[in-house]
Amino acid sequence: GSGIRTASVHSGITTSANRTAYANAGHRALVELEGQGRLRALLTQNIDELHQRAGSDPDLVVELHGSMHGWVCWSCGAQGPMQEALDRVRAGDPDPACTACGGILKSTTISFGQALDPAAVDRAEEASRECDVFLAVGTTLAVHPAAGFAPLAKRSGAALVIVNAEPTPFDGLADAVVRGGISDVLPVVVGAVPSDRMA
Repeated sequence: GSGIRTASVHSGITTSANRTAYANAGHRALVELEGQGRLRALLTQNIDELHQRAGSDPDLVVELHGSMHGWVCWSCGAQGPMQEALDRVRAGDPDPACTACGGILKSTTISFGQALDPAAVDRAEEASRECDVFLAVGTTLAVHPAAGFAPLAKRSGAALVIVNAEPTPFDGLADAVVRGGISDVLPVVVGAVPSDRMA
């Protein structure tokens, strides 16, 4: 009920939405790839917007699981910045309702059992079909439907490069597999991959 939602809203103030996270060398390597004109899209399951904070063009970032930095009303679909809702909590509103319709607000992240945004999935599929190289970075490639983008790219003629610390189910399909920490190896990989368009 309302008590659970209130506790959840208050925990958001002191945890993830208020934590300071920083972009790392891996994020910056992708910004470099973009600057070279070799990045068609950046598909991410992360909800922290660190790619944008590192300098990636927000128009290239496809957030498959949404963002913790925004809210959406479950009733009318109104949206706004999460900071706005958190400011209302700090001002004494224990469970801020939508100012447009009074509906329930939630973060713009995808909740368990909730379908992904069809527009984001369409963009990800299009990028996967059209890239020359599909660079899968820091993912187990086990969460669907996102796990299906790598084999889709491969079937569409792209080279598949996997950069991950642990094995993935698609390592055998990959043209290259690089093991190691993203911050350590991605800058080297980005400098070595000869391609015009990547996803």
